[in-house]
Amino acid sequence: MKTMLKYITENAEQCAKVAVRDSGKTLLDSMIGEVLVTCEKLVWLADYGEQYLLPEDRKTGRMMMMKKVHVEYVPYGVIGVIIPWNYPFHNVFNPVSAALFSGNAIVLKVSEYASWSISYYKRIIDACLDSVGAPRDLVQYVVGYKTTGEALVKSKIDKLIFIGSPGVGKFVAKAAADTLLPVVLELGGKDPFVVCDDVNIDSIVQTACRGVWQNMGQNCAGPERFFVYEKVHDEFCDKVVKVVKKMKTGVSLEDPTVDCGAICMGPRQMQHYQNLVEDAVKKGAKLLTGGYIPDKKDDPLINGNFYPPTVLADVPENAKIAQEEIFGPIMCIFKVKNNSDEEAIRMANNCNFALSSCAFSGSFSRAKKIASQLTAGMSAVNDLEGCTYMSQSLPFGGVKESGYDRFAGPEGLRGLCYIRSVCEDLVPFIKNSIPPPMQYPSTGVGHKFANGLIKMFYSTSISGTITGVFDLIKYSVFKKSSK
Repeated sequence: MKTMLKYITENAEQCAKVAVRDSGKTLLDSMIGEVLVTCEKLVWLADYGEQYLLPEDRKTGRMMMMKKVHVEYVPYGVIGVIIPWNYPFHNVFNPVSAALFSGNAIVLKVSEYASWSISYYKRIIDACLDSVGAPRDLVQYVVGYKTTGEALVKSKIDKLIFIGSPGVGKFVAKAAADTLLPVVLELGGKDPFVVCDDVNIDSIVQTACRGVWQNMGQNCAGPERFFVYEKVHDEFCDKVVKVVKKMKTGVSLEDPTVDCGAICMGPRQMQHYQNLVEDAVKKGAKLLTGGYIPDKKDDPLINGNFYPPTVLADVPENAKIAQEEIFGPIMCIFKVKNNSDEEAIRMANNCNFALSSCAFSGSFSRAKKIASQLTAGMSAVNDLEGCTYMSQSLPFGGVKESGYDRFAGPEGLRGLCYIRSVCEDLVPFIKNSIPPPMQYPSTGVGHKFANGLIKMFYSTSISGTITGVFDLIKYSVFKKSSK
């Protein structure tokens, strides 16, 4: 972990640029979302990871006082990971670091939409493995389409982590069921961002914009639905639009002042955005800015896969964009009428996704109370959902259609191991044996002896305990009569 950290910190910009060239994001987005969080992951593993994989003593219980027990975390063996295209660098180093640290080998199936960078990143990993005397084959990768992913799922890996869409995730789960392969599914989200009526709008505008347009909205965990109370709705919309009007879209490696990069999946994904926008407008939403596929010759965005930052206001709950994952640069603002916390919570939870969430209020206790009632695997109070991921001690994952199980944190690290329960003698030279009344052949009073044990160890009254003791004495000396 420390060797990888050393290389990355000394070559951070180069690592980020490779991700930019493969995904189209801005260099800043890559430095924040790819390199910085990877460094945090490596530091957490190196500083704290070992304690969560050491054997853990457990209580023996009343009946087993002559024993000592513990659990061991045993590496599965080979971990398979199917990763998406949105974070080419972090999506490689995140599972690789955790798998290696927990004692496993790993096979990565990288996305066909971001496969160029893997050869560069693999050379980094190879060099790090060489430097610590570990075999390069501990980390391998495959490149391909759907059939390649299917082959990995059906191979002899010991556990699978899949990061992608719910539709594909269901196919993965079905295929894994044939061999009872354990699976972690991280399937995206439509995270709610609640803005109460007592919020200082100026203080959260940049936070809201960074949440939406970081990596052009191509994030598993990131705000897609903004529930803004009626009292501050118009002010929020106006100030967000003012920021967007000043943002620049283009090629980050050519112009460092670019705020928004390209759409990795290109025309197909942009048509998805456009369909969602048009449906929302048709059902009553107001398009405040953006919301079109560049097609005019004099539009500088026509030369590339660029979709302008888009803001929709007054989005109705029956719009497709209220339920379908956007995974793009569109801010959807829903008006919370009557400035009601209950209504905001209802609207936020009215969704099949439940990955992450956040709530903002001038009152910390109010924001905390709202956040605690949002159905999600992660929650933030007066900050972006992403702050939970910056604390690598926390597990990452969601509920509902956002998937199940977790990676990151102690839970994710232990999840790369199977649990072995161990029971052994407290004093090795004192041997335990089956009491005579419970031995074969039966004396006929074994059940009475067992009842005495139950009373002695578990009775809720002193008299019951005493009765149990006398029963044990009585039936332990009982001998079966011979015929």
